[in-house]
Amino acid sequence: MTIAIHENIPDSRGLNAFRMDPGFADLMQIYLPADMREMVLPRLDQMGALVGGRLEQLALTADKFPPVLHTRARNGASREHIEKHPAYVELERYAFGEFGLAAMSHRGGVFGAADKLPPLVKYALVYLFVQAEFGLCCPLSMTDSLTRTLVKFGSDELVKRYFDQLTSQDMDALFQGAMFMTEQAAGSDVGAIGTFARQEDGTWRLYGDKWFCSNPDAALAMVLARPEGAQDGTRGLSLFLLPRVLPDGSGNAYRILRLKDKLGTRSMASGEICLEGATAYLVGEEGQGFKQMADMINMSRLANGVRSAGLMRRSVNEALFIARNRTAFGKRLIDLPLMRRQLAKMLVTAEQGRSMVFQTARVLQEADAGDAQQARVLRILTPLVKFRTCRDARKVVGDGMEVRGGCGYIEEWSDARALRDAHLGSIWEGTSNIVALDVVRAVRREDALSALSAHIKGLIEETEDGLGPQPDLADRFARAAEMLDDVAQSRDREADTRQAASAVYNASSAVIMAWEGARLARATNSHAGDRLKLAEAVLRHKLSSRDPLAGNERNDALDRELLDQEDRAANSI
Repeated sequence: MTIAIHENIPDSRGLNAFRMDPGFADLMQIYLPADMREMVLPRLDQMGALVGGRLEQLALTADKFPPVLHTRARNGASREHIEKHPAYVELERYAFGEFGLAAMSHRGGVFGAADKLPPLVKYALVYLFVQAEFGLCCPLSMTDSLTRTLVKFGSDELVKRYFDQLTSQDMDALFQGAMFMTEQAAGSDVGAIGTFARQEDGTWRLYGDKWFCSNPDAALAMVLARPEGAQDGTRGLSLFLLPRVLPDGSGNAYRILRLKDKLGTRSMASGEICLEGATAYLVGEEGQGFKQMADMINMSRLANGVRSAGLMRRSVNEALFIARNRTAFGKRLIDLPLMRRQLAKMLVTAEQGRSMVFQTARVLQEADAGDAQQARVLRILTPLVKFRTCRDARKVVGDGMEVRGGCGYIEEWSDARALRDAHLGSIWEGTSNIVALDVVRAVRREDALSALSAHIKGLIEETEDGLGPQPDLADRFARAAEMLDDVAQSRDREADTRQAASAVYNASSAVIMAWEGARLARATNSHAGDRLKLAEAVLRHKLSSRDPLAGNERNDALDRELLDQEDRAANSI
């Protein structure tokens, strides 16, 4: 007797994540010059294929078998090490080795390029990689940002000693990086750090406990500590480079006390560190540690935004695939009005995140090239992205799980893992409140809002050159900027900080997506209308007043247009 097997649960396993997202290649026409695009597109396609297959399976396995801390050898000898599952080690090989994601921003040679690659290349690849594996992206980001901070502030001797290992694609030679900052009494209040540094025989030694240290067995870590006798608060802190193993091959004087049992990022180790006179090297000048560490933190914040944007797009890809390929009540799910509304809201929010992080990568490249104005734009865009994109990911990824239904709650699929991981972005490198307050600090202390306003004005002018007047875009951004400035200048309006930051994020994203649409309108074989409709949806749903007790047929029509465009784009692949 033959038993018919009905595969009612759509499964996207094996599909290329890059090709499932047709707007991705279009955006590369905007953000990368033609010669760079020719080199990068095959790599994005390669990464997309891995994400839909090999990397996804490795990530599922690594999540089920978290790292284990061993403190002794079997004969009782003190031999501390973290055992990582082979699946995680293979993920490391792809990220650090094959794709050189921690190296490409610092040296030439990755993908055969003569020089280091622009930030957008790295972030585009990470945007894809995170759709399979989130946990490893933390060590990846910290290695990348530690190298940047070391080169920027460290002595020539330190850079010469460690640069090649930090940027190696040889897994046997690679030095991974970490950041040890958080303490029990000093989480967001960095000025309360109690770890202290003492000079002993001309060598700096660190003493104290660090409470939450991801990648705790990294070869190198940046550590904030207070030299003995230094003033209280952040002005008394200095930045130190802490090696795991000293130049003579002996282990440094610090211990991993235990590993954290975390909600998400379970594939990657996070632990508690006890510094017991550990040898460390001063980075830059004494008393400048907080300012120097801020550079590393800001790069990690931007990386958090990229990862959150990638998680959202993964959920959108999966939800669209399910909705197109599953039927209920005699119809495809995507043809049901409530499902269309849910999918459209997910899509708009995810695309906001992508446009914001890609535009920030563009600004970062200009700031690093010496553009002081763009450095101020970067100063405000980074916390805006960290604040809003990371919060939005929690909702979008949760909605994606719901579209899959009961299977989404089962750990055989990645929806539950993605949801657990999505909550991380709003906590690490500053919680939502702390980062929203940093937006205000950038406005009040560094006049960053005027720089952003000038940048947005330039984007609107470019948009209008191709599409005609855009009064709604200009008006919404102006009003959002005015609100944020009022909040920043008034100590009595702190409670409005998140609302004001969200308004500027939404208004900026609408402008950026319209600018992308205008740029795409000049390109061939593009889907320019997608970005314009997305911008319209942001203006309508997130920056306009509406009666919560009234329906709106215009929203229904816009939902259909957005999803029809996604279908047309997907069918054109």
